[in-house]
Amino acid sequence: MHPKALLDACAELVKLTLTFEHPADAVVSRYFRDNRQLGPRERATLAETAFAVLRKKLLFESLARSGSGPRERRLAILGFHGPRDFLKAALSPQEITWLEQCDAVKPEDLMEPHRHNLPAWLVEPLKAQLGDDFWTLAQSMEEGAPLDLRVNALKDKRADVQKELAKAGIQAQPTPFSPWGLRIEGKPALTKLDAFTRGAIEVQDEGSQLLALLLDAKRGEMVVDFCAGAGGKTLAIGASMRSTGRLYAFDVSGHRLEALKPRMARSGLSNVHPAAIAHERDERIKRLSGKIDRVLVDAPCSGLGTLRRNPDLKWRQSEQAIAELTVKQASILDSAARLVKSGGRLVYATCSILPEENEAIAEAFSAAHPDFVPLHAAQLLEQLKVAAAEGLCSGGESGGRYLRLWPHLHQTDGFFAAVWVRK
Repeated sequence: MHPKALLDACAELVKLTLTFEHPADAVVSRYFRDNRQLGPRERATLAETAFAVLRKKLLFESLARSGSGPRERRLAILGFHGPRDFLKAALSPQEITWLEQCDAVKPEDLMEPHRHNLPAWLVEPLKAQLGDDFWTLAQSMEEGAPLDLRVNALKDKRADVQKELAKAGIQAQPTPFSPWGLRIEGKPALTKLDAFTRGAIEVQDEGSQLLALLLDAKRGEMVVDFCAGAGGKTLAIGASMRSTGRLYAFDVSGHRLEALKPRMARSGLSNVHPAAIAHERDERIKRLSGKIDRVLVDAPCSGLGTLRRNPDLKWRQSEQAIAELTVKQASILDSAARLVKSGGRLVYATCSILPEENEAIAEAFSAAHPDFVPLHAAQLLEQLKVAAAEGLCSGGESGGRYLRLWPHLHQTDGFFAAVWVRK
């Protein structure tokens, strides 16, 4: 595609994503479906440009004020993913001069909002938690996330899959914490690989894998994934159960559960039972009350731990939305807890980095449910032979009660988990 045509397409996609009417990844996917003539390189340029603008929105909007022409074109120029020479072939002499002036701006001369590119309501809670580490986190959130795979332990060994990927020209390294994970650079066409079609690998962030590991579901048990979604953790749990016992995948979205079915077929699991529920107090839940060995509640949350993948979330969320979510999270956890039998394990998790969605929910639950005894996540992970388990956890008197993953510290998405056993 000619540089001018590609830049015009980038500007069009930037304009669509900045309406924030739909998630950015859905907007990009829809754009590609409507423009099937685009090749892989053009798609990569378009997607990365749109996401760069979302990641550095405050900075780019500030710089764009000194330029001319349509706003979305100026933003697309600033965020353009590709060689500068290629981009400049699409620009007027005036635009080239303006871009060079923007490129010459030093980071240390920028105002704080233009350095961290976060909404004002989010900055103070993160500074309060992290102190000087806030700036390291902010920088990490402006970078793309690595691509992590989970090897299906029911079918293959990690080392064998690593060698298989190498033969296909894909370099993969074992993830440092999850025993099932491989991390790869770039975005290769995984769906065309035999390892994918036979169910040996699934795309899943290492942090998400650790949540399934923390549940530690055993062979033959009754297990519930309470907010299963498209089933990434469900599949990991089912594999750890060696496809025995009974694993219920509950979700209020039948559409999301439908996306689980082809993944289930590839996985080779026969113990998974997806079921759409109307709400957390559904009749199906009541029938299983007090009968379940292990329950995972990966609660609906702000998703702010995934900003490397979903940078639009920081502009689509709000303080009011967080307040509404915390009410829902507490209600879901309370209902899911009724499923757990005596001696059973309950895990509450989010992909948020905000304490009101995490520690505050866990501590309120503990106070209201004395029959649930908190367990130390660090000790559980050490028992599971997870390397540097203590460094993955925080909170509690000994510092390891909660799993607390951060992009800038652990190179995973931001995750939280609390664990209890029922008396």
